[in-house]
Amino acid sequence: MKVEEHIGGVPPLPHEKTRNVSQYGPVKRMVIVGLGMTGIAFLEKMLQNDTAEEYFYTVIGEEPYLAYNRVGLTEYFEHKNFDKLLLSPKTFYEERNRDRWDFKVDEAVTQIDKDKKFVITSKDNMYDYDLLVFATGSNGVLPTHLLPDPINGGSRDDYRNYRKMGCFVYRTIDDLNSMLDFSDKLTPPKDITKRAIVVGGGLLGLEAGKALLDMRTFDNVTVVHRSKWLLSQQMDEKGGGLLTDKVRDLGVTARVGTTVDELLFNEEGKLKGVKYNDGTIEDCQLLCYTIGIKPRDEVAIQAGINCSSRGGLAINNHMQTSDPNIYAIGECASWNDKTFGLIAPGITMADILSFNLIQAKFHSPKEFAEPDIGTRLKLMGVDVASFGDYFADKNGPKWLPKGYTLKKVRSLVYEDPIEGIYIKLILTQDGKYLLGGILVGNTKQFTKFTSIAKQRKPLPCPASEFILGKGGEDDEDADMLSDDTQVCSCQNISKGMLVESIRAGKSGSLGELKSNTKAGTSCGGCEPTMKAIFESEMKKMGKQLSNALCVHFKESRADLFSLIMVKQYKSFKQVMQNLGSKPEAAGCEICKPTIGSILSTLYNRHVLDSDVHGLQETNDKFLGNIQRNGTYSVIPRMSGGEITPEKLISIGNIAQKYDLYTKITGAQRVDLFGALKQDLPKIWEELYANGFESGQGYGKSLRNVKSCVGSTWCRYGIGDSVGLALRLEERYKGIRSPHKMKGGVSGCVRDCAEFHSKDFGLCAVQNGFNVYVGGNGGMKPAHAQLLKADCAPDQVIPLLDRYLMFYFRTADRLQRTARWLENLDGGIEYLKDVVVFDKLGICKELEDQMNELVGHYFDEWKEAVDQPDKKIFKQFANTDKEQENVEIIRERGQRRPADWPENDKVERKDFKNIKWSSTSWKAICPSSELPEKEAGSSTTVLVSDTQLALFRLDNKLYASQNMCGHKRAFVLSQGIISTDENDNVYISCPLHKKNYNLEQDKPNAGACKNDDNYSVALFDIKEDDDMIWINLPPEDELDEMLGTTKWKVKKDESINEGIATFKKLDNKFKIKVPVRAPIASTGGGGDAALDW
Repeated sequence: MKVEEHIGGVPPLPHEKTRNVSQYGPVKRMVIVGLGMTGIAFLEKMLQNDTAEEYFYTVIGEEPYLAYNRVGLTEYFEHKNFDKLLLSPKTFYEERNRDRWDFKVDEAVTQIDKDKKFVITSKDNMYDYDLLVFATGSNGVLPTHLLPDPINGGSRDDYRNYRKMGCFVYRTIDDLNSMLDFSDKLTPPKDITKRAIVVGGGLLGLEAGKALLDMRTFDNVTVVHRSKWLLSQQMDEKGGGLLTDKVRDLGVTARVGTTVDELLFNEEGKLKGVKYNDGTIEDCQLLCYTIGIKPRDEVAIQAGINCSSRGGLAINNHMQTSDPNIYAIGECASWNDKTFGLIAPGITMADILSFNLIQAKFHSPKEFAEPDIGTRLKLMGVDVASFGDYFADKNGPKWLPKGYTLKKVRSLVYEDPIEGIYIKLILTQDGKYLLGGILVGNTKQFTKFTSIAKQRKPLPCPASEFILGKGGEDDEDADMLSDDTQVCSCQNISKGMLVESIRAGKSGSLGELKSNTKAGTSCGGCEPTMKAIFESEMKKMGKQLSNALCVHFKESRADLFSLIMVKQYKSFKQVMQNLGSKPEAAGCEICKPTIGSILSTLYNRHVLDSDVHGLQETNDKFLGNIQRNGTYSVIPRMSGGEITPEKLISIGNIAQKYDLYTKITGAQRVDLFGALKQDLPKIWEELYANGFESGQGYGKSLRNVKSCVGSTWCRYGIGDSVGLALRLEERYKGIRSPHKMKGGVSGCVRDCAEFHSKDFGLCAVQNGFNVYVGGNGGMKPAHAQLLKADCAPDQVIPLLDRYLMFYFRTADRLQRTARWLENLDGGIEYLKDVVVFDKLGICKELEDQMNELVGHYFDEWKEAVDQPDKKIFKQFANTDKEQENVEIIRERGQRRPADWPENDKVERKDFKNIKWSSTSWKAICPSSELPEKEAGSSTTVLVSDTQLALFRLDNKLYASQNMCGHKRAFVLSQGIISTDENDNVYISCPLHKKNYNLEQDKPNAGACKNDDNYSVALFDIKEDDDMIWINLPPEDELDEMLGTTKWKVKKDESINEGIATFKKLDNKFKIKVPVRAPIASTGGGGDAALDW
């Protein structure tokens, strides 16, 4: 059949002269017979995986079209645009590597010579092969016993010969185009009903019925089905009955429990009616059969390849036929005497075969197993799905857990006739395992149910909770975690360990749980998960829970935000006096940074202002991300990941000048590590001179908006992702939020910017941008959820303004948007109501508040650099000397601190009980170095070789060693000075939150509040004549106990551990690591070439 005869078809690309592929020498020749959905999937997987270019591929398609989506045929009637059905764009074929693969269309394989290994086609072309893969699919079936001979005199075995008579199957684009053409020309007498009948009410039949309905050329569309309800191969009677009713509501006549016994034709041989099994005769001019498929195995049979008695090339678990060089995949293959008429098993076969042909030489081969033939579809506008062993209650279970001898199952059924929803979950007799199920009207949980059924693990909760939900939805994620789930990776603490501590009565508060288990006392990243587990377990034990922020505030973070916003409190002191449980309390490491963040969010306060500086976490306190040796990282902003060559060169020069470890981050910007605190202002001054500004990599704020190049460069790009990402980053930069935020903008659905894992993510589509929110990577990944589809570009910012401001207002402390959205009552639908549909009437208020906030933006580092007084950045208040806190090593030519030793051999002292031989008062520094501030102040001094930390809070002075014994880190002066519920003063280590009592007159002076293994030495301190004095032992004695030289981590403690491990890998696998050539000197302009 010529291409021109096909209405709406796409002509094949120009034929090239047939290649003699034997010229490719040792390359194996693979011929793939069939360019359908399975054939193209297999080809693409082979091209992707065959990196060694082991094969040359020739794909031969019988139809005159490029590979198209047969599953989307019904949609063709809506747009009649064949290009929208293409599985791969035309450029995939046009720009192919002709040395790797070729394709032919409108050419059928007609003969195979197994011995000489070649095929012959309908165009008399011959193609040699080393391996042959059948992906020929199947044909629709016509009941030829009801049909006369074709009026064109053609073969009865070719269903195409019956199209002009009004009889069709529903398989290919030609079938649809022929039906369209036939329907347009159909003109029955006026007294005759113009009717189309579909015989077969399965998946394909309902799609065909929808297609005929969408033609709008028939007075009536009828679906005839042998069983008592539609979709009887996937639905039980109740589900199928509900679907049948919904189909009828759409205006389709459903004749169930009916068969067509006779076809009636007029004198011209055209169909005019049907006779049903009950004797009823109906007018009918078009009949579409969807009663089954017949595998395309005729060429294989002629070649002597074993085929099943039911049709299809017989294959083993590796898709191999009776000929070891010939394989079959998809609907033409018969596995265990079964063929599968769904695309999913065919794709699975393609996956397995491509893996085995490429990877099996390095890996054990994969095997095909009984596929899950459950499916989720929208049929005639109705969501339907089946999963797992969905007929286990009818046919008996195919699988039961080990030890289950009673082959009985139970069904949990939810039926809502008002909304048209039917959910049936089939469970083991004891209800502990989900075997399968049926869904009609609501298939949102299909993925979850399918996953659970496939895992074959006991249910984490009663099955009823999947349908009805449960009280306390906030705890659901915690309960879904198994006891062996690692919650705290720093301390290797599992959920089970936390639960045991809670249930044993040892931990009645989150603080006690952290203290008893050590979880959450390091990086703190697991704290939200710990909180969820704690609250879940406490509720199970009938204990009352509190949403209090900390011991100083009974309110939650969200409530405090609202109160501070309404009351217009602008300082920590005002907040504590009016809202605190003790108006004169000094606060703690929890409430101080939380209140500081709220004040910055509402009023954009500079974090270095004297009245808020003491509220900040260490990163904010010095506008840099503290590293494990007490140095800081510097991250200039590179909005959208865009940077000019000039800026790139300048940042390299600055990094070289200060000898900073340099790395590209996952946030598409450059991170400079190892900056000394005292060098930070100088480094930023140079960065500003070269056009950079702060990237706020240190704050609980927007980090970046990641982007791909989008339509500006990429041939697949639909939208300018860089342009939008840059503008979003510029708008939201610097705003303080409950936790850090990340954004992403992708120029198309290929999602190179990974918008699905971002707090807000956008994907360019034809009509604008799809806006997603609540995504997260990290310890507990979450997939972003669609907030609004097809958002016009000029509406993106107002929508994000509302979303982010609502999050700022209502989130808990240190709560990422993913956890916030999960805990939001009503979830994404409620969020849509609030920020899209303005259910609460606050959208304009949220937009105005965001406009006010971004309108007062200033760059924190620019302000800091411009301040004349930069003494807070000095390493020591009493001297210009500098000390190295961790020994520096060179790795791959860059400097970094030596590793913390895995097995620390240095014996820890009971520092709190050190007995000095004698002490004397020594003037240390001017009082101005430790000023009175609302939230407290701190500084570091150097006495001989010993670093001391000095603190002032409520005009009282405290002094301790500066080293936290946990990791021998000299950082205590940079922590948050705090008070507990009994007003005891302590310092919280900024690295891993070890809390040390600072008051010498208290019983546990110097002890660590949350880890008995550690303590600090305390010293008497006083103020006299505008000087700070400390009562100290002799310097040699002080250095012997606390000297930096003694305690700093040295490279010889760890050189034989981590670094040695990598050297072994390099030697074993012959890995050549790029190494920077030595530079002339620190700050010099040495050769940066790589030494391989």
